[in-house]
Amino acid sequence: MVRGQDVAVGDEGVQNSTKILTPNSPDPSTDKKPLPFILKGFFWGAGFMGTTLLSAAIGTAIALYTPLSQVLLPFLPSSLESIKEDGLQQLGSYSLGRPVNILVMGIDRVEGAVDNDASFDGRSDTILLLRFDPESEQVNMLSIPRDSQVLIPDVGITKINDANVYGGGKLASQVVSEALNGVPVDRYVRVTTDTFKELVNAVGGVNVFVPNDMKYQDVTQDLNIDLEKGWQVLDGEQAEQFARFRNDEYGDIGRVQRQQVLLKALREKVQSPSIIPRLPSLIRLLQQHIDTDLTWEEMLALMNFSRQLNQDSLNMVMLPGRFSEAGEYNRSYWIIANQAKNQVMTEFFGVEPPLQVLGDGNDEAIAPQRLRIAIQNATGENDIARELSQYLGERDFTNTYLTSDYQEILEETQIIAQKGDLKTAYQLVDLLGTGRVEASSTGSIESDFTIRVGKDWLERTMAE
Repeated sequence: MVRGQDVAVGDEGVQNSTKILTPNSPDPSTDKKPLPFILKGFFWGAGFMGTTLLSAAIGTAIALYTPLSQVLLPFLPSSLESIKEDGLQQLGSYSLGRPVNILVMGIDRVEGAVDNDASFDGRSDTILLLRFDPESEQVNMLSIPRDSQVLIPDVGITKINDANVYGGGKLASQVVSEALNGVPVDRYVRVTTDTFKELVNAVGGVNVFVPNDMKYQDVTQDLNIDLEKGWQVLDGEQAEQFARFRNDEYGDIGRVQRQQVLLKALREKVQSPSIIPRLPSLIRLLQQHIDTDLTWEEMLALMNFSRQLNQDSLNMVMLPGRFSEAGEYNRSYWIIANQAKNQVMTEFFGVEPPLQVLGDGNDEAIAPQRLRIAIQNATGENDIARELSQYLGERDFTNTYLTSDYQEILEETQIIAQKGDLKTAYQLVDLLGTGRVEASSTGSIESDFTIRVGKDWLERTMAE
């Protein structure tokens, strides 16, 4: 089921009804019919929990490997006959006129749901806020832990994943905006989590490194997780097991990290030419599992924007915070760290913090040398991580620790900004004299930064 009406601005002012298209884009007011299914598959649906991020990969694949008319045009509605006739030239006239923020939610199964509408009434198992920025040609993604403590109007203090239950996409957008310094939420997309297994199967599985044996059984949820450590091509059921595993010390935060790992694996898969023959079946698969207030024209604009993105155009960060302590509340929460949140929202969403912000007692600024840095050997040579740790220690970086070797050999050192601090990450690049910054939460969970030492560092030290 796909919805596609214009967005009305509520009293809360959370959703922004200003057109996101450029002035030269065709006038969308002539087509008020429900959205066709095709573009929801192209720039949003064919990814983990339906994230819009995979639109970039699919849009690129279409542009590079096949005439667009072969895949897209047969799905267009009769109201867009001109596009059918003019093909790529007409499609290319749709473009983003400003940065756009989209809330993406994967909705838990609703037992006993008798129709498609009810299937979107559950808790949001996955919550992502994405910013598509035509000015910087970047896509920024914020993973919001579903246990984050927030205030829901007329409900009270509770977990953020309850917002969809009480008021659907509109209330969820409002709650996310208010929790994140008033960031505009322009549109939302909801997908049922049942779709995930079918999507992974439809793309032929995903290649993922399972860091540890994962074994867990929950009869009440009909959940039986049994994955072995190592590189594997996961089918849909196994990928869902990988995503849902929580039986470790990191709980929902480790789960968020694995979601980002799966997202990367899916992006790599859909960027391959082999995905092209699968696109029509992916589109048909998604048409019963999507609810959004994006219009057809806005989706065309997003798809066109996606074509200009490259490998380094995607930044992924997680909402900073801490686990609530035993006895602190009547349920477990992810307590948002205000100062770190302010930094993320300013850096990645262009939102300045409020003039007065109440801290949670854990928000003191930390000098770069005191930040926690995990060092991971990705060269295949012994003791390289230890040598880098000593190098940093000689330069007053005293809070470093070694973690297990990375599963791949890297030619280029990676500095993973685990909490989105890009400024300090680039300072580390300058200090090391090599490396590439990546904003994601796929490094060591306990770190502020994870340095994966590549062969470039080895060559640099040998040259000295």
